[in-house]
Amino acid sequence: MAGRWRDGRGRLIVHGEGVGDRGDSGSDGAVVAVPRVVPLELATSYRARTKGLLGRDGIDGALLLSPANSIHTFRMRIPIDVAYLDRHLRVLAVVTMRPGRLGRPRLRSRHVLEAAAGAMAGWGVRAGVRVEVVEGE
Repeated sequence: MAGRWRDGRGRLIVHGEGVGDRGDSGSDGAVVAVPRVVPLELATSYRARTKGLLGRDGIDGALLLSPANSIHTFRMRIPIDVAYLDRHLRVLAVVTMRPGRLGRPRLRSRHVLEAAAGAMAGWGVRAGVRVEVVEGE
């Protein structure tokens, strides 16, 4: 379940079956998903959420906007992947947005995750996958 976070850095842990196709075979030969760990910036204050990725040429890892249920890419320089998360940090939808676009609000979304376009597919972030946020690392 999501907690109250503060602006800063942390880690995003992506859980899910076959995350990024990086699985290890268990003793019975079944593939066991290995969680993927991604560097994370947290934007929880009004000021940090308003700034977001504006004016940046890229991002190392991902940016979590919380609370949020929609975003825009006006004045952004790069296309981004956007994942909408519910209150349990389960991914509702993932979309790629070009600069100068307005995303539609997602009613059940409580948090928005942003990353460079194409990054989320590599991390295994897709609808139905659960993520975890670890602060301060």
